Amino acid sequence: QVQLVESGGGLVQPGGSLRLSCAASGRILNINIMGWYRQAPGKERELVATITSGGNTNYADSVKGRFTISRDNLLKMVYLQMISLKPEDTAVYYCNADVVGREFRRNYWGQGTQVTVSS
Repeated sequence: QVQLVESGGGLVQPGGSLRLSCAASGRILNINIMGWYRQAPGKERELVATITSGGNTNYADSVKGRFTISRDNLLKMVYLQMISLKPEDTAVYYCNADVVGREFRRNYWGQGTQVTVSS
């Protein structure tokens, strides 16, 4: 019914940059909060950044000043610009969205995209 598809992950050297994208599709009337989470091997999934439909943002302390979340409400997309990447940023990054449909409101996850920071 609703799908979130991430793209933009890959291998990058420490200090490098990547831009992740997430596209939402399906029977969507509105999307409230959209966000990015990540999960490193052996660790729990953690919040990276969120953004409301009005553009208010929230970041994990570990990424403040390095990552920027943005969204395009018309295209139903959310982005994560990452700079000054560190090896500890290595993880699978997941897109998340609070979706409102005609007769439902539900939280959705994407399938994840791998980000590896290594020399």
